[in-house]
Amino acid sequence: MKEKTAGRKEIEKLMAELARNVMQQSPGFSAGPKKTTAGRSSEDAAREAQELVYDAWEEGSKSKRIRLARKALALYPDCADACNLLAADAARTPAEEMDYYEKGMAAGHRALGEKKFKEWKGHFWGVLDTRPYMRARAGLMQCLWEAGEVDAAIHHAKELLKLNPNDNQGIRYVLIAYLAELGRYQDLEKFMRARGYRNDCMADWLYTGVLLSFVKEGDAEKSRKELSNAMKMNAHVPKYLTGKRPIPSVLPDRIIVGGEDEAFCYASANLSAWRKVPGALDWLKARISAKSVVRGKKV
Repeated sequence: MKEKTAGRKEIEKLMAELARNVMQQSPGFSAGPKKTTAGRSSEDAAREAQELVYDAWEEGSKSKRIRLARKALALYPDCADACNLLAADAARTPAEEMDYYEKGMAAGHRALGEKKFKEWKGHFWGVLDTRPYMRARAGLMQCLWEAGEVDAAIHHAKELLKLNPNDNQGIRYVLIAYLAELGRYQDLEKFMRARGYRNDCMADWLYTGVLLSFVKEGDAEKSRKELSNAMKMNAHVPKYLTGKRPIPSVLPDRIIVGGEDEAFCYASANLSAWRKVPGALDWLKARISAKSVVRGKKV
């Protein structure tokens, strides 16, 4: 799963520096003895390796990103983000990409340590040191899905949400897309009702809810109401789902909530799920046409 990199260097680097300053100024702080890596303390090696990753994120040249990632791993073998970079830039096959993410996930776990891993469960991502692991696991999740190992991918998605219920990575949208694509509507309904995201206003959540309602109810009042609510937040989605407008072949790094970019990104990820439900797209076309006639304008 490729996370958007814009701005991460400045934000995460600043957060890391602030965290170190706060810790070092805390009463009773003691660095204590540490193992060394090439003459550096393990803490210094980890920090310097992550700095190389930050530099790589800002580097436009793929070959230079790869060199920086390999240098980071030579400096600190448990630099998970270096493995993530290699997965994105150095992997020549899907199997190699998956292997890099698996190594990154393992490295991230080792870097955190079992005690902190258990202690921070439920608060991951909010703790800066957990993010490389989360990125690696999300990347592995996507690789597994693309390889057809759907149950393993779904497992990783659910585990990521247990580690970070706040879901800064947007894993919930990936999970509901997976479940809808597979036609696992009972699991989809259970997840969407049980999780604490009921007030979610993103197109992914709202329009997948519309699809689920149509699966269960058909052309019923509930389905129509959910569609109406979804269109209040983003009226552009049906145009891309029904083919009135083509889905761009290149998707943007960032979206505007309620905008056309959010709409075609949703359609790109979920059109197949809609097509698999008999009558769903025809119903959507009919409902949009009806709304156009009532309003006296095109939607």
